[in-house]
Amino acid sequence: MGATLKDQSKSGSIEFAPVSVIIPCYRCADTIQRAVDSVVAQTLPPQEIILVDDFSNDKKKTLNALNRLQHEYQGLNIKILCLENNSGPGSARNAGWHASTQLYLAFLDADDSWHPKKLEIQYQWMAAHSNVVLSGHSSVSLTMGASMQDLPEKLVSHRVTRNDLLISNRFPTRSVMLKRELSFRFIPGKRYSEDYLLWLTVVCSNQDATFLKMPMAYSYKKEFGDGGLSGDLWKFQQGELDTYKRLCKNNYISFFALIFLYIFSFLKFFRRWSIVQWRVLGNDIF
Repeated sequence: MGATLKDQSKSGSIEFAPVSVIIPCYRCADTIQRAVDSVVAQTLPPQEIILVDDFSNDKKKTLNALNRLQHEYQGLNIKILCLENNSGPGSARNAGWHASTQLYLAFLDADDSWHPKKLEIQYQWMAAHSNVVLSGHSSVSLTMGASMQDLPEKLVSHRVTRNDLLISNRFPTRSVMLKRELSFRFIPGKRYSEDYLLWLTVVCSNQDATFLKMPMAYSYKKEFGDGGLSGDLWKFQQGELDTYKRLCKNNYISFFALIFLYIFSFLKFFRRWSIVQWRVLGNDIF
């Protein structure tokens, strides 16, 4: 499909969405091909793809992989940014945001992928609902080798309120599309829960965010306890608590709400910890 799309783009026979896709890359030589292939395979491809190498210390394996992809899809607008220091995915996304040129941004992690219709459906929905500055959708784990399922015929959406989002992060980063004109950014250097903080800041600022009940993104590891940033449960927990603390400091939530959220967050932490322990025990037994 990649070669066909390159031929179409050269001949000018294909339409592009005014979307910049931003992919932070850190030691991802083994997975970035799958992620980029899923973007190239979109029925409505983006105007540009921005790959941000977050100073991968892997003897240029990641950078070489990015260069190969840029050459493979040279008919497309693929940009490569190289950061001088490793600062985490939030800072890498900020760098891509700064370099972007399109009306909308869509985020994808280097070890995830999209359904081929993701950009077509989500962009057209956002273009038709100009009041919405951020949208996200369902995500599916393919860790058990499951194949991509057909999408529902009907698109169901609902507005996400501040309380909805405080209780649970409804927006996996791989699912988010937002307006480039937003003044908010990821907190530089914050490595855990940095995405959650940005979504909450947007919603707490009384801007409209919507959840689309359509499974159009895919992860290939468990939600937590299975590698990556989310694999370190305690650091992830500290990141979430820091997110709530920052919201309180900026007067988005009250001190009493902060205490409640701390307690609720620890309850979620112990649940996650218990699940991980059962996985370990199960492996030991079987």
